[in-house]
Amino acid sequence: MEIAAISTVSVAPQSRQPSNTLSRKLGSVSSLTLPSIEREHRVGKSTRLRVSAASSSSMDAVTAEKISPASFLDKREESRKVVHFVKYHGLGNDFILVDNRDSSEPKVTQEQAAKLCDRNFGVGADGVIFAMPGVNGADYTMRIFNSDGSEPEMCGNGVRCFARFIAELENLQGKHSFTMHTGAGLIVPEIQDDGQVKVDMGIPILKAQDVPTKLPGTKGEAVVQAELVVDGVSWNVTCVSMGNPHCITFGTKGGPNLKVDDLNLPEIGPKFEHHEMFPARTNTEFVEVLSRSHLKMRVWERGAGATLACGTGACALVVAAVLEGRANRKCTVDLPGGPLEIEWRQEDNHIYMTGPAEAVFYGSALL
Repeated sequence: MEIAAISTVSVAPQSRQPSNTLSRKLGSVSSLTLPSIEREHRVGKSTRLRVSAASSSSMDAVTAEKISPASFLDKREESRKVVHFVKYHGLGNDFILVDNRDSSEPKVTQEQAAKLCDRNFGVGADGVIFAMPGVNGADYTMRIFNSDGSEPEMCGNGVRCFARFIAELENLQGKHSFTMHTGAGLIVPEIQDDGQVKVDMGIPILKAQDVPTKLPGTKGEAVVQAELVVDGVSWNVTCVSMGNPHCITFGTKGGPNLKVDDLNLPEIGPKFEHHEMFPARTNTEFVEVLSRSHLKMRVWERGAGATLACGTGACALVVAAVLEGRANRKCTVDLPGGPLEIEWRQEDNHIYMTGPAEAVFYGSALL
């Protein structure tokens, strides 16, 4: 798989200065076949950039004005499938967003998604998200493939990125909200005036078999501060689903309060994810309580591994902290990528998440 850069180099006649322009429109990628021209110009104060174009027997003279901006992409599309995308991140949890509004089938297969997410041989991301036509009365449908090619029900940080992506596609300005159909049900994001995204994440699921977990309920049918033996060590865990499964722990049984920075996450994370008590695997949040309104977490995500942020995980851990009597219903959650504001409202039992989402770059990838 190759990645096509999205800069356009315009080479002008000798009397004019060459220029570099970055197109923000998806697919505006150029490659020029020109007479032999070589030009040197400055980038910054000291660096010089040499631009060369090889000659072509079929072209006696070419000017920049006659070159189609899409000529490079058109040629590539003749022989290879191209997907256009925008890269977004929510607190470092990064995604490749694809405009899929013209089809109810993803433009990228799960195998191709895994290749795109590869940070050495692809674009690099924690997942590929598709903006698709709405179903069941929703404005849009969101589907996501993880970096390992698996498909989760939904993703909290991905929802915020999705919302900003839709706002750009539809040219929405200011405060807006819309409905999204996901594998976890209906989600309602609202873009705030400051650009942050507030998301109604719905009602947490606590019934053990619906999380799902094979651990027996400890508070009715809910699994709260249950014992889970992982690699010979007993951990206290609470299990919550936000449409996707989460196992939250504040430390080992009888042990000191957890210091999340001391964890060997790559070693312990997979053992939780693939534990036999979680038939659909699980996301795992390791939590340190800083105060009743301030929590710190590290996360091992099912299908993605250690990530810088997990929106559904932040929501799930606040639910767990409230159920265990460790925190208030409104908390700041510090993730490796930055903070999220989480509120579990008593009046409607819904969880609300507020945080940023930012575009990183626009591009096209050859599949």
